[in-house]
Amino acid sequence: MKALVYEGPGQTAWQDVPDPGIKDAADAIVRVDAVTVCGTDLHIVKGDVPEVAPGRILGHEAVGTVVETGGDVRTVRPGDRVLISCISSCGRCRFCREARYGQCRGGGGWVLGHTIDGTQAEFVRVPFADLSVHPLPSSVAGHDALLLADIFPTSYEVGVLNGNVRPGDTVVVVGAGPVGLAAIVTAKLFSPARIVAVDLAAARLAAARSLGAEATVNATEAPEQFVDDLTEGLGADVVMEAVGVPEAFEMCTRMVRPGGRVANIGVHGKPAVLHLEDLWIKDVTITTGLVDTSSTPMLPRMMAAGRLPTSSFITHRFELGQMEEAYDVFSRAGDTGALKVALGGPQHDAVTLAAEQ
Repeated sequence: MKALVYEGPGQTAWQDVPDPGIKDAADAIVRVDAVTVCGTDLHIVKGDVPEVAPGRILGHEAVGTVVETGGDVRTVRPGDRVLISCISSCGRCRFCREARYGQCRGGGGWVLGHTIDGTQAEFVRVPFADLSVHPLPSSVAGHDALLLADIFPTSYEVGVLNGNVRPGDTVVVVGAGPVGLAAIVTAKLFSPARIVAVDLAAARLAAARSLGAEATVNATEAPEQFVDDLTEGLGADVVMEAVGVPEAFEMCTRMVRPGGRVANIGVHGKPAVLHLEDLWIKDVTITTGLVDTSSTPMLPRMMAAGRLPTSSFITHRFELGQMEEAYDVFSRAGDTGALKVALGGPQHDAVTLAAEQ
């Protein structure tokens, strides 16, 4: 089969690799019908995630069709259309019993495209299939379902729930990429008074407005002063970091009000300064987290009911064999306007949906 293989910092190749096979009775082999690229994949390619060894097949988000299962698998069978979660769960360890699947100590957690071969391939082996793949309603399109593998559970759990968004809150989302935009959508479910989006790209700020942000501000145009003026000097109740760079995190800690919450969502590859000399007296709560995907079974139902607006997220579609081109487009989002790319499924040229229309 063909797959995208990480060959070291700055180097990937779409190449022939052996087909995956069943290694454990809890495994499933899934034919990848649609797959996407995550900002975390870009961090890996940059060398920010040193645990990923050269030779690893990347990717942790996909929709596919089960083609083979191990003898212990009970919840899916060959022919089933499924969502492959970015997190695998053994279901037995302490953390899985607490529904903190991202911290699984039984061989799961974030393993796909990280410590085992991932989804950016024609076929993928998924461990612990009973808990790690989810049958999809027929009413949910494959490309839309891709958004449920990682970005929506991540934004909802690590951003909105960790940030404890409440009715009437002022919420600031720093970074209007796919995860930041999904944070805006899912924060709206809790009726905040207003959501402010901060980003460098005008196209992403426009997308934020279309998805429910009441105010947007370019990161170069004094966003801290903007939030200060908007809140009469108080600061935001909840600030979410959805970029993964030190400057963005430090900005978030300066925007939050006394007693407020900073929810870090971004994947960081470099140290950030924690200014405790300013924060110790402010009763600020700072949370971090890897997504657990405990919300994943709920999200397809919400999508099927039309409660999660997703049509504007996928801006570019490619055939599966155009993986390297998709990476290039996604990595240059400031130039290409890419939010989320999708590969596979219906045959599409590598053009934006706007161009198709």
